This record gives sequence, C-alpha cells and structure tokens, in this order.
Amino acid sequence: MMRLLSLAAFVAVAIPSVAGAATIEGEYLEARSCNVYTGPCFANGEMELAGKEALLAWKVEKGQWNNVDLAGRGVALVVSSETTLGDDGVFPMKAGKIESIVLVDENANSKQKAALVAFVKESAGKLAANVRDIQSVPFTLENDHLSSSGLFQAGEIAKIETRQLKKGDCVCSNEIVFYQPLVKVENAHPAFSLDHTFRGPGLQKSWSGGGERGAFLATFRK
Repeated sequence: MMRLLSLAAFVAVAIPSVAGAATIEGEYLEARSCNVYTGPCFANGEMELAGKEALLAWKVEKGQWNNVDLAGRGVALVVSSETTLGDDGVFPMKAGKIESIVLVDENANSKQKAALVAFVKESAGKLAANVRDIQSVPFTLENDHLSSSGLFQAGEIAKIETRQLKKGDCVCSNEIVFYQPLVKVENAHPAFSLDHTFRGPGLQKSWSGGGERGAFLATFRK
C-alpha cells in the first residue's frame, strides 16, 4: 500500500502542468485610435478626445473552446465607446457606453462560430457586453513579432497593419507603454499602426486611421 501511495504522489508531482495546461492559444493583434506608446503629456492631451475606437483580433493556432476545435480559425471584436478606452493606472477613467460587433471567420462551421463568439465574450468582458451584431467575414491575421509587423484583414470591413517602432517615432523622449492591451494577453509589445480601419455596418460609425503608435502584437493562452 505504501508503495502505491508513493507512486501516486510521484505522478502528481511529476506532471503538475497537465491540470493547468492551456486549452487554446494563438496570435493577437490590437489597434486603438490613440497612442498607446507615448509620453504622459501627449496622452493627457488625448484623453476623452481620442481612443474611442479599437479593433481586437485573435487567431487560434491550436486548442479548443467549449469542446470545439478552433485551430486555424479567427475572430475579432470591433469596439466603440463614448470616451477613451483603457486605463493608465493613475487617473480613474470611464469609457462610458460601449458597443461592439463580432467578426467571425467565414471558414468556421456553425459550432466553431458559436465557440468563437463565446471565446470573445469571455476574453473581452465588458468590451463585449453589448454586442450589436455578429458578422461572418474573410479572416487573415499574421504576426511577425521580430519585426513587429502585423496584419489583420476582414475583407473590406476591417484592417490593422503595423510596423516596428523606430527612432523617428520618438517625440518627447518620455515615451512609455502608457496604455496596456485591452484584454489579457502574453508577450505584448507596442507597434506603429500603419492602418486601423473599420468600414462595416453595425455600429452606426466607421473610421479610417493609422499613423499612430497605437497597436499591440501579442500572443494568448487560456
């Protein structure tokens, strides 16, 4: 009996990661209509005026959600708020009313689409509390973390394109990551948004931006 107990204890210690293993993981790309990497003085000048729009995109590399295999599928959340999204960790900020739409990979089957929507709502929390529409779209998301080049494309509806931050992007020499990503991710690093566009229906609002230090490349594991 003692030998059996010792063996069980050894197994429990030897493979502790099984219970806590990630069930889903992949790439993440985010763009905001304000600078996320900036100096405090510039950020204060944008508060309540900019940063009311955001695109968040996930591409599953492997794993399941709600027991549905989502490998190779993607989903995005388009967010619009009354005022600046995010929290600088110092000043209390309230985004006010938040509305969103979900863009689901058109190659997903019906079970995968339902699982992707559930995944977004769980991951985005209050950002996805008021989803106005769910749309099936062509979906592309490719990140190169070494060069900070990211590309998210949802047909003609939404797009994010980024490049690496470089010397000329430094304005005041006091730049920091002023805002963190809007959702929990891993390995996040800021990038320059060359394009940040939403032209679809559902929010009674569209935008075409870029030219800001307003993006994040990251990975996710849940």
